[in-house]
Amino acid sequence: MKTRIKISWKTGNISALLKNTPSTQALIKLLPIESYANTWGEEVYFSVPMSVSLEKDARQVVAPGTICFWVEGNSLALPFGPTPISEGNESRLATACNILGEIEEEANTLQFIQPGEKITVEKYID
Repeated sequence: MKTRIKISWKTGNISALLKNTPSTQALIKLLPIESYANTWGEEVYFSVPMSVSLEKDARQVVAPGTICFWVEGNSLALPFGPTPISEGNESRLATACNILGEIEEEANTLQFIQPGEKITVEKYID
C-alpha cells in the first residue's frame, strides 16, 4: 500500500507518493513533523527524528523529485537538480540514501524553499 504525504513551507507545498519500505513506515509513524530547511546546491534537506538502517536499494544518484532519507544525517533529502558533487546535470546526494518515493509535482518547485524556512510534513488528506 502506498501513502501520500504533503510537504509544506511558507510559500508553497508539494505532495509525494511513498513506497512501502521500512524507512517510509518509520516516517509515517512520526507524522506530522516540523523541521527547518537546509540547502545544498539544488537539494533541500531537513532533519527528521528517526533512525533507520541503509536499505538494499539505497542510491547516491537519483532522479530529481525523489524523496530520500539520508541515514547518516537523519534527514529527508529532496533533490531537484545538481548538487556540489554532481557530474553534469545529475542529482548526486552526499552519500547513498534510502529511497522513499517521488514528489507528484515538478521537482523545481523545491527551489523556492529558503534555508532556515520551517517545513511541515504530514499525511496527505484529499
